[in-house]
Order: sequence, then C-alpha cells, then structure tokens
Amino acid sequence: MNNQFFAMMSRMKYIERWALMRNSVKENISEHSLEVAMVAHALAVIGNVHHGKNYNAEKCAVIAMYHDCSEIITGDMPTPVKYYNSHISGIYHEIEDKANDALLNMLPEDMRDIYREYFFKNEEDAELWRLVKAADKISALVKCIEEEKAGNREFEEARKMTREAIRKMQLPEADEFLKIFAQSYELTLDELNRDNKIF
Repeated sequence: MNNQFFAMMSRMKYIERWALMRNSVKENISEHSLEVAMVAHALAVIGNVHHGKNYNAEKCAVIAMYHDCSEIITGDMPTPVKYYNSHISGIYHEIEDKANDALLNMLPEDMRDIYREYFFKNEEDAELWRLVKAADKISALVKCIEEEKAGNREFEEARKMTREAIRKMQLPEADEFLKIFAQSYELTLDELNRDNKIF
C-alpha cells in the first residue's frame, strides 16, 4: 500500500512563516523545525548536565521536529490571530488535532502509535513539550535577531515580546541557553570565524 506520510512531511518546505511581516529572508516550517529540534535538544542537554534532570534529549528533538507539521494542512496562522482570544485558540487547536490525526493516518497502522507521542502531548512527556515550546520561542527570537541584523526594523517589537515570553516561562534551561548562546547570533560570519579561528 502507498503510504503518504513522508511525502506530506516533505511539503513542510512550502509553508512559509511570518506571513504578516516583511521578511529580508523567507523562512519555511521545515527550516524552522530543524532549528527548534536542535535548540530543544540543547535545552534538554542543559537540563541534564547543569540542573540534574533526566530528560530524553533525543525524544525531545523528535517532538520538536514534528511540532509544526499540522501546518502542512492548516498553513501557518499568524500568532496574533491564533491567540486573539480563548475561543479562536481552542478552535484552532481542534483543527490542529484533526490535521495531526489525518497525517498519522497516512502511516502504516503498526507505526501510528509510535509516532502519535511525537504529535500529541501526554502526561509522561509534559516536560519535554515545555522544552519544545521554549525552543520554538527561542527560534522566533533568533529570526528577529537575524532580521534586525539585516537592517529590517519590522521585527523590533516581536523581538521584545518574544524575549519577554521566554522570560515568563521561568524555565532555567531556556534562560541558560540565552545566556550562553544568544549573543553569538548577533555576530557576522567573519566575526564568528575570527573568534573561533575556523579558517
């Protein structure tokens, strides 16, 4: 039988983010999901190494990899609309759940339960999902930094709001990631190269 799951996943690269904003560089959900997966993995590692946690860092990365895949079907709804009020937010989450179910049904039946835990939150992995949410916000902050670095003032307010949203999460792993790594995103390639003597 022809199962369409991975063909659908490959379409993540066609879904653009930040639709309401003028972008210097376009970003799609495939690129975004890779960045979120790397950051989520790092947050889990920080938690394990510096905060005595026992996170499954690899599972955290896989959850992050698939965290936005419902947007293959729904598109990327702008945040101000998605969270305009609890009614709209609730309806949108229902639509996301239906989209995720539809995607899971594109897998062979004996694989669905394994993938379901990457698509739907459960009690057991609640802490991992929290790390993924923080990583998602950190990725948005990185986008804001990159746009400002390119001279685009369109993201100034989004940068402030995103930084504040991360702070309000009160997640030590996210705070530590920003303290250790955030400043580097401000650097140019030449500055990164010079500081690390890559070439």
